[in-house]
Amino acid sequence: MPEQPIATADLDLILQHTRSLWDEMRQQRMFITGGTGFFGSWLLSSFLHIHQALSLNATATVLTRNPAQFAARAPHLANHPAITLLHGDIRTFEMPTGRFDFVLHAATDVVAITAAASTLDRYSSIADGTAHVLDFAATHGARKFLLTSSGAVYGKQPASLSHIPEDYTGAPNVLSAASAYGEGKRASELMCALYAQQSSIEFKIARCFALVGPCLPIDGHFAMGNFIRDVLHGNPIQIAGDGTTVRSYLYAADLATWLWTILFSGPPMQAFNVGSEEAISIADLAHLTAATLNPKSSIQIAQLPVEGSPALRYIPSTQRAQQQLNLHQTVSLTESIRRTAAWHGFRP
Repeated sequence: MPEQPIATADLDLILQHTRSLWDEMRQQRMFITGGTGFFGSWLLSSFLHIHQALSLNATATVLTRNPAQFAARAPHLANHPAITLLHGDIRTFEMPTGRFDFVLHAATDVVAITAAASTLDRYSSIADGTAHVLDFAATHGARKFLLTSSGAVYGKQPASLSHIPEDYTGAPNVLSAASAYGEGKRASELMCALYAQQSSIEFKIARCFALVGPCLPIDGHFAMGNFIRDVLHGNPIQIAGDGTTVRSYLYAADLATWLWTILFSGPPMQAFNVGSEEAISIADLAHLTAATLNPKSSIQIAQLPVEGSPALRYIPSTQRAQQQLNLHQTVSLTESIRRTAAWHGFRP
C-alpha cells in the first residue's frame, strides 16, 4: 500500500528556512544514495516541493536496490519526472554518465540498518559504499558532497558530558563488533578528508543523532516509533530496558532543513552535529507520548534501574550549527510526536 506523502505544511517549513540557498541548484543534476530510506524520503520530498515552488528545473538520480518496491511504496516520488531511479548496490552500482554537481550520500543511515544484516556486511556497506560513491563524485564533476554521518562516531558518551561537541575525541570500541556502524561512519569521514586533499570537491559532514517524524518506522528498534505504534494499536507502551537512557529527538523537517543548509552553506571538511539538545529519558518519553496521544495509555517498564549506575546519554551539542549556520530546532518534541502519529494514521 502506498505511503502518505509528507504534509505540505512540513515541506513549506523547509522551503521557508532554505529558500535563499537554492539558486545554485538551478538546472543542475544531483545524485542521491539512500534516497528511498527515512533520510531520503525527506530529502526527495523537500527537493521536489522546492523544485516546483522555485522552478529549479533540476533533476535527481536516486540509487536504490529495489526500484519497483520503492515505486510501489512512494509513487509520488518515484514517478516524478525530475526523478530517475538507478538500480544497484551502494558498493558496486554502475555509474551513470554525465556531470553531477551535487552528491548526497545518505545511504546506510541508522534507520536502514536491519537486525538481519551481519555486522561485517554492515561495515562493508558503509565503508566500501562510501569509497564507491566518492570515486563516482570525483569522476563525475561533483562540486559539493554531503555525507550523512552519525553521532555514533563519538563512541560511548561519558556520563560527565551533558552534550557532545564536534571536537570531542572519543571513539567506538574497535574490539567490539557492535561498533561496526560507528566505525564505518568514521572511516567514511576519513575517506572524505583524503579525497579533499586531491580534489576540488567541497565535502560537508553532518553527524546525525536521534530523529522523529513521518516515514520513521514504527515496527523496528526505535523507542519513539515503537511507543507511537503501541498507542496506535491500543496497547500498553512497552519499555524494553529500565527507561533511564537519555536521548534527544529532532523533527525530520528540521533535519531536512539542516542537511540542505549544510550542503549549500557549510564550510568544507567541518563536521556539524545534527540533532536536538533537549534531553529526555526513555521513561519520560513514554509518558510524554502517552500524554500527547492518549493519556489513558499504560506504561510497562521491563527492568529496574541498577542503583548507582549512570544513565547512558546520547545528546549532541549543536552550538556550532547554531552559531555558524543559524540553524535551530523549530518543532517541539510534543508537536513532533503528534505529527508523526498523524502521518501513521492516528486520530485522537
